[in-house]
Amino acid sequence: MTASTQKQLRQGKIRRGVGSVLRHLVLAILAAVWLVPIVWLLVTSFSSYRGINITTFFPESYTLDNYIDVLFHPDSVAQFPQWFANTFVVACFNCVISTCFVLMVAYAFSCCRFKSRRLLQNLSVTVNLFPGVLAMIAVYFVLRYLNLTNSYAGLIMVYAGSSGLGYLICKGFFDTVPASLREAAKLDGASEARIFLQVVIPMSRPILVYTIINSFMMPWTDFVMAKMILNSGVSSDWTVAIGLYNMLSRTLVNNYFALFCAGGVLVSIPISVLFVIMQKFYVEGITSGADKG
Repeated sequence: MTASTQKQLRQGKIRRGVGSVLRHLVLAILAAVWLVPIVWLLVTSFSSYRGINITTFFPESYTLDNYIDVLFHPDSVAQFPQWFANTFVVACFNCVISTCFVLMVAYAFSCCRFKSRRLLQNLSVTVNLFPGVLAMIAVYFVLRYLNLTNSYAGLIMVYAGSSGLGYLICKGFFDTVPASLREAAKLDGASEARIFLQVVIPMSRPILVYTIINSFMMPWTDFVMAKMILNSGVSSDWTVAIGLYNMLSRTLVNNYFALFCAGGVLVSIPISVLFVIMQKFYVEGITSGADKG
């Protein structure tokens, strides 16, 4: 190996090393920017000062009283246990209904052949491109006409009604299921429902987990639709998002901001635990559905 070749190799290693350092530096800066608000929310939730402290990043003194008050001492403003229960009920119902809708629509488009199938797929994808808030006024007046405003049934209907439009990733995963298995089941006399439940679903655990988590997270984190429908002013009927937002009003924020931070941390725990447990299937569901769709 000549001296010039060795020099070129050393220069190449230096360039790669510098490039790697720069990439990691940029990623570290982005991670810090992303984590700073979360760390501030976490440390503020332990602050002994109930208002917003903008003089220091870390509280001067720490306490667990904010978590104790939020969980065990609800008042007329902070009714976190009731809000948590309301949100959990809505999220569970929506999780079951939306998951069924998404899986059935995805199976129909992936495994069934019928007239105008391609047209319906294109229309559903096109409709899904428009933000849901565009239909808020129309949805509200429909629910008002049906006397479903200020009811969890109306809220669940709004969340689950259009969930089938999010079938695309799930369909991509169903496309990877061998058609020969479905054809063999048909030859044995199985109906479409039996093929769907006993052949396709057992082989689609990753996308099933992905769909369940997405369906559960939608009502858990939503504020806009919940605020529009649950607008009676009765705080015990609110979801967590509405209740926590109410703590940030001008007249309450100086007394409830630390409680707001504690509630925000508590709300994130169920989703975080669910995601950590199901992370393997969640990532596999996304990648398989996106690659094969």
